[in-house]
Amino acid sequence: MENLLSVIIVIVVLFFFAGIRIVRPTNRALVERLGKYHHFATPGFNWIIPGIDKMYKINITEKMINAEPQEIITNDNLNARVDAQVYFKIKPDEESVKNSQYNVNSIEYQIVNLARTTLRNIIGTMTLKSANSERGKINKELHGTLLDETHNWGIEIVRTELKEIDPPKDVQETMNKIVKAENEKIAAIDFATATETKADGEKRAEIRKAEGVKQAAILRAEGEAQAIALVNEAAEKYFIGNAQLLRRIQAMETALMNNAKIVVPTGSDLVNVMSEMGGIVPVKGKDVPPTIVKS
Repeated sequence: MENLLSVIIVIVVLFFFAGIRIVRPTNRALVERLGKYHHFATPGFNWIIPGIDKMYKINITEKMINAEPQEIITNDNLNARVDAQVYFKIKPDEESVKNSQYNVNSIEYQIVNLARTTLRNIIGTMTLKSANSERGKINKELHGTLLDETHNWGIEIVRTELKEIDPPKDVQETMNKIVKAENEKIAAIDFATATETKADGEKRAEIRKAEGVKQAAILRAEGEAQAIALVNEAAEKYFIGNAQLLRRIQAMETALMNNAKIVVPTGSDLVNVMSEMGGIVPVKGKDVPPTIVKS
């Protein structure tokens, strides 16, 4: 009896451990009993009846699948090689997990084929040029169509991305030449604009320089005019009736500018004027030698 009891205890312990199931946080699980859905298993410790229950674990993290490259004829009758990627994940609630397993067979395969078909429908109505320039629009339409078509699959289409839209080789070469020509045209226009701007700046600088020279000449002429006016005013005030004498003084001043020597006869009016200007009174009644004026 003791041996039988021990055997029974061992069998029960083994039976218990055989039914232990651990579900990770990245998974949810469906438990079926005798082929029918029984209950939903959440992360952590779970126990099922060995041999009767069966647990199916489903990953709920985001996945990426490639829609595989395909040739699509555009609206302008060009063959474009198109490839796209779809990012999706199964929603973590019980109903969504059940739908992902019971409402659709091979969910990834179904998404790939649906994405390929949708891309053909979208790009087939567009020209190659518009398809390349409106990738955001294509992504948006593809994403919206996948959301509508998979709403009862228990999944969430996170985003879609066009991987490539490649035209035929000869068309690609032509497009490259067009782009190169446009870039060269833009560069030539920029160079011409820069050259014109430089010439305009140099022109304005020369104009300002000429205006400066002109203004300087005007100011110099005005200064000379004022100086002449002052000389005339002084002549009128201090040399009234002595115009000839003033002229002699100016001639002497001009001659003395270059360190010249001039012999002036004694007793001349010029000597008397110079003496009065220097505060010297000539001596009368004596023979005075000629005066030498030195600058």
